[in-house]
Amino acid sequence: MTLSMQGKRGLIMGVANERSIAWGIAKAMSEAGAELAFTYQGEAFGKRLEPLAQSVGSDIMVDVDVTDDASMDLAFATLKDRWGTLDFVVHAIAFSDKNELTGRFINTSRDNFKNSLAISCYSFIDVARRASELMPNGGTLLTLTYQGSNRVTPFYNVMGVAKAALESATRYLANDLGPQGIRVNAISPGPMKTLAGAAIGGARKTYKHTDMNAPLRSNATLEAVGGTAVYLASDAGACTTGEIIRVDGGFHVLGMPQPDHLV
Repeated sequence: MTLSMQGKRGLIMGVANERSIAWGIAKAMSEAGAELAFTYQGEAFGKRLEPLAQSVGSDIMVDVDVTDDASMDLAFATLKDRWGTLDFVVHAIAFSDKNELTGRFINTSRDNFKNSLAISCYSFIDVARRASELMPNGGTLLTLTYQGSNRVTPFYNVMGVAKAALESATRYLANDLGPQGIRVNAISPGPMKTLAGAAIGGARKTYKHTDMNAPLRSNATLEAVGGTAVYLASDAGACTTGEIIRVDGGFHVLGMPQPDHLV
């Protein structure tokens, strides 16, 4: 078994800029030998993505709205025409109204609840269904989650519920697609300084808190998350599916802060 991705082709969904977790994964995949395609949403994100995609030798970029079936159909039709098959997909897509990631969870609106769950969870199911049709020889589906799915995290609010649904979907998809040799896993980094993370109220305090208290006294790095993704998508991850892999410096094992930081 090897961590090489030579000969593998995959789709990366959700790169916003060079600090994105999805970009950390894409870079690690490329360095391990994978050939990559990317999706983005809207012209502004496309302009940010283009030089990054070029830096890893990719010329496949597709504008995709995961809430629109026609857009999704076109994206996977494009991949089928270019490559025929897929070996892996990285789903790094989530969204919630920023205004509802500051106050109380109880004030979540119906519209934002439905929109958050549709984009942050259902889109992975939709991607999995389409991608699996291009994986006749098996493959890997990866998504990204966060500990707010099972522990109350300040201001994470409806995203915590969406990530809990996503983690459950990961397990159900792993069972559905296992007979086809398709593995489905989620990576759960701790707080990271990304565009998405900055949208959550109190993000800086959360980042500092975990950095000071995690057993490794460090938050996750893009390189660590990328390396974990390579493991899961490579032959070395052949028997790992349905898992939530935590890459958070060990913060998830704590019952309270370290003694020096108890108030």
